[in-house]
Amino acid sequence: MREKEFAKDLIDYAYKGASSFHAVKTSVDILEKEGFKELKLTDKWDIKQGGKYFVTKNSSALVAFEINSDKVDEEGFRIIASHSDAPCFRIKPNPEMVSEKVYLKLNTEVYGGPILSTWMDRPLAIAGRVAVKSDNILKPKEVLVNINKPLCIIPNLAIHMNRNVNSGVELNKQVDMVPLVSIVNENLEKDGLLLKEISKEISIPCGDILDFDLFLYEYEKGCLVGLDEEFISSARLDNLAMAHSSLYALINSNNSKGINIFVMFDNEEIGSSTKQGADSNMLKNILERITISLNKTREEFFTSIYNSFIISADMAHPVHPNRGEKHDPTNRPVINKGPVIKINANQKYTSDSYSISVYEAICKEAGVPCQKFVNRSDQAGGSTIGPISSTHLDINSVDIGTSILAMHSVRELGGVNDHYYAYKSFLKFYGI
Repeated sequence: MREKEFAKDLIDYAYKGASSFHAVKTSVDILEKEGFKELKLTDKWDIKQGGKYFVTKNSSALVAFEINSDKVDEEGFRIIASHSDAPCFRIKPNPEMVSEKVYLKLNTEVYGGPILSTWMDRPLAIAGRVAVKSDNILKPKEVLVNINKPLCIIPNLAIHMNRNVNSGVELNKQVDMVPLVSIVNENLEKDGLLLKEISKEISIPCGDILDFDLFLYEYEKGCLVGLDEEFISSARLDNLAMAHSSLYALINSNNSKGINIFVMFDNEEIGSSTKQGADSNMLKNILERITISLNKTREEFFTSIYNSFIISADMAHPVHPNRGEKHDPTNRPVINKGPVIKINANQKYTSDSYSISVYEAICKEAGVPCQKFVNRSDQAGGSTIGPISSTHLDINSVDIGTSILAMHSVRELGGVNDHYYAYKSFLKFYGI
């Protein structure tokens, strides 16, 4: 069944994307196999009609595009935006900590807003980026590292010492959420232990390693679950599910108009205010460079922008099977009933009647059902990259996503059919 095969491919993609750096690398590997050519931000671009290209920023953000036509000033950009990062734990510098003169732990800090309790009692691995000495002091070499083995675990406190645990206990991020990594003994030198492990993994001397961006991730891979395997259980569905479906829609699209754009920002989970986040000029600058390389004027760049449309693709909240009272009385999306259009009167999402109508028409053309999500009026919701991107690119935009339960858990739960529905709607959008 193609829906299940596509969902299984997502599980592989999400597992390989253990950090934002690995999510970009996994996507780049797919693009290169499909004939996309890398462009460097530091080079002058020479792009042509019919060409397929990609560019990365900070190794953690990615923009890929296909030049269907050189009439971008008339036909515009079709943009689908997602993000590469997920809530997790980042390893601090000098991370080794010893407790009771026996337990060796790694000092971490929380990245984004994870559901802390879901990270406990699970085998955890380590992945990220290492900066290494090079011949140019201003440009260190970057090496990705994925120590794909169960290195760490964050142990719970036994119920006998925490009798109120099932009534709700606040977890202290510095005390309760520090992972255990080893036992100190006469054969273990605790100082620089992690650096030595990295050195061994990437075959580079410790002295050449300058710094690192390393994160914990769940070692166990995702799977399909349910009586008919109708659910996807995996880490990082938020937001690699949208990245995966839009990436393959770009690759498989067939259009002769405008320019199709896939963008995967970083740092959405911490507000997007970075050079590789949606709250930067990264995407705007790349769109302008595309038009310049096609010999368009700045005036034509602006007409390109106003002939464009953005789908901000992030995950959505379905009605919870056990806590239905947490949801709006009349707008109640459920898993596997189609992508969800996200709406908020205070513009936490960019969807309005105009952009909603566009996406609904796309879904109808694609033979895909769609739903709507609005928060309860007495409950504040989250936001995403749509409104942030709109402050830099005033393009018509809709916020959508597929439904997942347990958003920001170490393992989220989505729908097999929904993932394929999203892909079909994105494929139709890129083909209009």
